[in-house]
Amino acid sequence: MRVVIIGAGIAGLSAASALAGRAEVTVVEAGDSIGGKLRTTPIEGLAVEEGAEAFLVRVPEALRLARHIGLGHDIVHPTTTKASLWVGGRRRPIPPNTMLGVPTDVLGLVRSRVLSPFGLLRAAADLVLPRTTLPTDPTVGGYVGARVGREIVDRLVDPLLGGVYAGRADALSLQATVPQLTPIATEDRSLLLGAHRVRARTGPAPAQTPVFASLRGGLGSFAEKVASTSGATVRTGLMARELRRVEGGWQVRCDPVGGGEVPPPLVADAVILAVPAGAARDLLSPIAPHAAAPLAGVPYASVGLVTLLYRGAVPPPGSGLLIPARAGLSIKAVTYLSVKWPHIARGGDLTVVRASVGRAGADDDLRRGDVELAGVAAAEVAQVTGISARPIANRVSRWGGALPQYLPGHLGRIAAVRRALPAGIALAGAGYDGVGIPACIRSGEAAAASVVGQLRPDGTQAAESEPAGA
Repeated sequence: MRVVIIGAGIAGLSAASALAGRAEVTVVEAGDSIGGKLRTTPIEGLAVEEGAEAFLVRVPEALRLARHIGLGHDIVHPTTTKASLWVGGRRRPIPPNTMLGVPTDVLGLVRSRVLSPFGLLRAAADLVLPRTTLPTDPTVGGYVGARVGREIVDRLVDPLLGGVYAGRADALSLQATVPQLTPIATEDRSLLLGAHRVRARTGPAPAQTPVFASLRGGLGSFAEKVASTSGATVRTGLMARELRRVEGGWQVRCDPVGGGEVPPPLVADAVILAVPAGAARDLLSPIAPHAAAPLAGVPYASVGLVTLLYRGAVPPPGSGLLIPARAGLSIKAVTYLSVKWPHIARGGDLTVVRASVGRAGADDDLRRGDVELAGVAAAEVAQVTGISARPIANRVSRWGGALPQYLPGHLGRIAAVRRALPAGIALAGAGYDGVGIPACIRSGEAAAASVVGQLRPDGTQAAESEPAGA
C-alpha cells in the first residue's frame, strides 16, 4: 500500500509513524525543514523554541509517542506553571481552579483581585439569573458573558484563549474550543454551579502531577525523531499542486519551491492532507468541491514570537504573564522561558524571555519590521515585568496564518467536509481537530487509520466511490 502525506508538521509525521510497517509512505513538505510549528534553533548558543514550547500531559498522545520513539528519558517538566494577569497596571495571579478562565473557586477569585467589586457582583448574579437562551453553538464570550459578565470574559477568558488560539472569545465556538463547558450550557442554569459540579466530579489533579512537558533537546528534535523512526521517505522543498484521480488510486503533482526540475508525479493508493484548511481547499476544489467549500469557514490568525536574552536579569515570580487585549499593549503574553524550563539556560547567567504578539483581526503590529517589533516588545516586557536590563540579543519568529480560528459551527463544518471526501483521501491537523501537539498527533493517527480502513491489503479501495461532487 502506498500513501502520500502532504505536510510534514507533527500531524503529518504522526500519520507516517502510525503507518510504519503497514504502508510505503512518502511525505512531501513545501518548506525546507520538517516539524511545522515545532522548531528549535540556537540563539547565543542556547537551543530555544521558535514555536510551540510544551505539550499537555493529561492528553496522552504526545507523551505516549515520545516514549514510543525512544525519547522517554528526555522528557522534562516545568518548574512552575503559575502565571499572572496584567490587570489595571498590576500583575495579578490567575485565580486557582479556573476552567479556561471560568472560576470554580469563588474564594480564590476574590483573593486574586482580578475583578473589580462590580465585576464580582455581576459574576455572582449568575447564581440567580434565569436560564440563558443560547444558539446551538454559541461563542465562548457570548455564553460566559451572558452568565457571569464581561469582566470575566475580558480579564480571564479572552487572555487565556488569546494565548492558545490568538483568537477572541466573542468569535470562537464554545463546542470546539471549550468543550468542557458545553454540557454545562445545556444542562445547568448557572455557569458557576455547573463548573463547580464538573470540577468536583472529575476531582483536582494530584499536586505532584505535571500539567505540561517538553523534551530536553527541544521539540524540533521530537519532530525529527518521529520522522526518522517512521521509515517514511521525507521530501522537503516540494509544493503539492494537484491531486488527480487515476485508476486504483491517486496522483500527486508537485513543483519544487524556488524553481528547478519538476519531479514526476507521485502515485499513491491514498493521500493524507496534513495542511492548513486553505491549502487543503485548493487541492480538493477540482476533485471534491463539496468537501472543499466548507473549508472557507476556517480562517487563520498570524502571530509573532520575540525572544529576548538578558544577562543576570531576574523576572517576577511564576512562569509568565497574560495581557488582556483591553490593556492596549502590543504583546499579549510573556513567558519566562529559562525560569519555566531551566534546562534551556544550562545553569548559566542568561535569562530567556519570550513575548507573543498578534491576535485574530488585529495584526497591525506584525507589519512592523523585525528591529522595530523587537524594540516594542522589549519596552513592553520591561513595563509589565519590571526587568530594567537591556536585552543582549533578540530574535523575531513570524508565523503567518498559524492558528486556526474555530468559528461557531466548526465541528459540524469539518464533519461535512469529511463526509464529502473521496475514498482514499483524509485530513489531519490543527485546522480540523484541535490545536496543540497531542491533538495534532491524534488527528494524524486517526487519518492513518482512516485510509488503512478504506483500502484492502493489496492497496485497492475497499469501497469504490466517485469523487464527491463529480
